[in-house]
Amino acid sequence: MSQSSHPENEPVLLRHDAGGVATLTLNRPGQFNSLSTELLAGLQNALDEIAKDSALRVVVIAGAGKAFCAGHDLKQMRANHDKDYMRRLFAQCGQVMMTIVKMPQPVIARIHGIAAAAGCQLVATCDLAVAADIARFAVSGINVGLFCATPSVALARNMGRKQAMEMLLTGEFIDAAEAQSRGLVNRVVPLDRLDAEVQQLTDSICAKPASAIAMGKQVFYQQLELGLEGAYQITAETMACNMMCADAGEGIDAFMQKRKPVWPASVPSGALPPSQL
Repeated sequence: MSQSSHPENEPVLLRHDAGGVATLTLNRPGQFNSLSTELLAGLQNALDEIAKDSALRVVVIAGAGKAFCAGHDLKQMRANHDKDYMRRLFAQCGQVMMTIVKMPQPVIARIHGIAAAAGCQLVATCDLAVAADIARFAVSGINVGLFCATPSVALARNMGRKQAMEMLLTGEFIDAAEAQSRGLVNRVVPLDRLDAEVQQLTDSICAKPASAIAMGKQVFYQQLELGLEGAYQITAETMACNMMCADAGEGIDAFMQKRKPVWPASVPSGALPPSQL
């Protein structure tokens, strides 16, 4: 278990590993889990560690207190009103988001309260998202004179352009049901069922072969950035490599023999094709 701390030695990030699932909890409840540089550094370190651990199959990102994440720490930003600082901050945040996308394990956002600005970006960046019906979402920087440009990257890749632009231009909140209809979250459940719903997803993913999950996640995001012909080329190569893995042989044999497959516990060395590394 790893923790990152406040200067006062209070943890800003909690990590708990169990059953192949690493749960990272943003732990600045008094600041609505705003993404300070310390919290971003803690997330980066934890994600880097998890990405190297083949025993961990899924990551869950949650928040302590009333909010999931209210975005960047505006107080800290105003105290460091310098363009170089701002460049470093947004680059640091972008690196965390890219790590979530590039790491082999699927990442699930568990949203129990508000997710605003960079907090909404975090939800949009995660591979999957499960929200309580009381959760609300916004990219509200425009309300303080700051267009949420970096959150727009993930937001526009989750929903229609006009839906994303409406949120970016108005800063208005949408509820969980609307977030689901726009494609920002996968599932919406009552708050008292949130953990069970997240576990249902993690259990389902952990029951699947690790190598196929890792290959699939990486090529999914790569093909989105390509034209149609390039997308088919890279996905065909991935499927050919996937078919050469022991997992695929075991899965197909088990299907034909009408039995349950027995998957290797982790991603075998060399499982990913060169284009995926």
